[in-house]
Amino acid sequence: MNYLNTFAFQFYPYIALAVFFIGSWARFDRSMYTWRTGSSQLLSDKGMRVGSNMFHLGILAILGGHLVGLLTPHALYEPFITAPQKQLLAMVAGGVFGLVCLVGITILTVRRLTNPRVKATGTTSDTVILLLLFLQLLLGLYTIIASTHHMDGGVMMALAEWAQRIVTFRGGAADLVVGVNWVYKAHIFLGLTLFLLAPFTRLVHVWSIPLSYIWRPYQVVRRRSPPLRYGPRA
Repeated sequence: MNYLNTFAFQFYPYIALAVFFIGSWARFDRSMYTWRTGSSQLLSDKGMRVGSNMFHLGILAILGGHLVGLLTPHALYEPFITAPQKQLLAMVAGGVFGLVCLVGITILTVRRLTNPRVKATGTTSDTVILLLLFLQLLLGLYTIIASTHHMDGGVMMALAEWAQRIVTFRGGAADLVVGVNWVYKAHIFLGLTLFLLAPFTRLVHVWSIPLSYIWRPYQVVRRRSPPLRYGPRA
C-alpha cells in the first residue's frame, strides 16, 4: 500500500500534468480544428443555458478556490486568518458553489443521456467525461462532510503542503496524505486523471478561456430588409 500511495501522490501528478501540457500542445499543433467545446446547443436549447451557466460558474469558482487555497503559502495569510478559519471559509464557499455546479451538471447530464438528438450526435468520450466530472463533484462535496470531523485545519494544511511540494518539485509529498480520509485521496487522484484525459477530450477547451468576451461590445443585428416589389411591366 505504501508503494501505491507513493506512486499515486508523488509520481502520478507529474505523469498527469506532463500529459496534460504536452498532449494539449500536440493536439493544438496537429489537430487544431478539433480544439472546440463540441457544443450541442444548436441541436437542443432546452436546459442548456441554465445548466451550462450554473456549471461553469460553479466550476470556475471551485477551481479558483482550489488554486488559491492549496498553492498560497500559509505564511502569507497567517496574519489575517487562522487555519481553522480558512478551513471554515473553504467549506462554506465550496459548499455554495459546489451545489450550484451540482445543479448545473445534473441538468447537463440528464440532457446528455435523455435528449435523443444530443445523445445521437455525442461521443462516448463526451459522456464519460461528464460522468467523471459528476463523480468528482460528488467526491468534493463529500470532503466537506469529512472536514466537519477535524475543524482544526490540520488536514487542510497537510493537503496544501502536498500541493506546494508537488509544484515545487520537492520530495516527501506522498507522506503528507498517507493518513488522510480516503475521500481526499480519491478526489485528488480523480482530479489528476481528468488532467490526464483532458488533451484527448473536449476538456481541452479549458485553455481557450474567452476573457475578451467579458468586455466585448454588443453585437449589432439589423432587421432584415423587406423583399423588393416590382410593378407590372409597361
